[in-house]
Amino acid sequence: MFVRTKGSWEEAGFGNRTAVQDQVIPQMLEGRDVIVESPTGTGKTLAYAIPVIEKMDVKKKLPQALVLAPSKELSMQILDVIQSWGTPSGVRATSIIGGANPKRQLEKLKKQPHVVVGTPGRILELIKQKKLKTHEMKTIILDEADQLLLPEHKGSISDIIKSTLADQRQLAMFSATLPKETEVQGREMMKNPELVRIDRTEFVAEGNVKHQYMVCEAREKIDLIRKVVRMSSMKSEKSLAFMREVRDVLIATEKLNFKNMEIAPLHSDLNKEERAASMRKFRKGELPLMLSTDVATRGLDIKDVTYVIHMDVAEDLDQYIHRSGRTGRAGKSGTVLSLVTPYEEKQVKRFAKQLGIELEPVTIYRGEWQLDKKE
Repeated sequence: MFVRTKGSWEEAGFGNRTAVQDQVIPQMLEGRDVIVESPTGTGKTLAYAIPVIEKMDVKKKLPQALVLAPSKELSMQILDVIQSWGTPSGVRATSIIGGANPKRQLEKLKKQPHVVVGTPGRILELIKQKKLKTHEMKTIILDEADQLLLPEHKGSISDIIKSTLADQRQLAMFSATLPKETEVQGREMMKNPELVRIDRTEFVAEGNVKHQYMVCEAREKIDLIRKVVRMSSMKSEKSLAFMREVRDVLIATEKLNFKNMEIAPLHSDLNKEERAASMRKFRKGELPLMLSTDVATRGLDIKDVTYVIHMDVAEDLDQYIHRSGRTGRAGKSGTVLSLVTPYEEKQVKRFAKQLGIELEPVTIYRGEWQLDKKE
């Protein structure tokens, strides 16, 4: 199937490629520009990492591929994937991100990486300083392209792309959601790009994920999630719960801590160290619950989440799909639980109908899950 990544593929125990990998990898190996929309958890990173690694000339001592991401956390996740799959065949990768020590980053570049992963601001800064050479770069990846092409990043992205040679440049854009405006902007930068769109509703409907809901009053939700996480059947589970507003996460965290339940909060008001500590404890399984806003988790790959809990009902179908896609990744099983008021119940049922999925009403009886027989 592949040359450089064959061993890593077999070692990871992967079977068939996912739909996005099946469609994108051949296109990128042929050198085509691509615009890709594919749901969270479908294997987008490997869809571009594999062709980047396969096409790499490891004898050259200048960067040949650049992966741009909107956040430091996502950049580090991408780097981890590329290093895991590329290092065995001699492909070197490094990260260049804002907020990191500039001198240390220059030392990284002196080690002559083949792939550079990073955030737009710092990447452009080093290009302008002529510390990062781009004339040998043949592939540029925009991960979370809808975020990278927002006004605050668009100028930097354009300048970075222009610094490479147009006649040898391959450009690929990836996103879980692809607004029409983003697609139009992408086409303006590309040469006859191939559009790959993996159907979101089909992905959710076919996943190995149960969708459930529990009716309660709004004031009961915080105590209810405490009961859910402390159930004996939930001891080995890793739960990710969503709320809309930062202030709601702060209030819920304070109330749960008061009940002697430590959780991992994740929101935009946390500083870098606090955010990293929450992620580390949750990933290691030291804390059973991460409580987050939608913005805070964007682009983050949090492995082995077995439960996604909608503390606040999703605002629309896209948000329901995006949140729910955090569990059941790569064919694993998972559960999506919505805590809804009687009014919100109609909304979550509408999502289920639109997605063509079975939605089970559940309740807790004597500390265990039970189907709600009132339905």
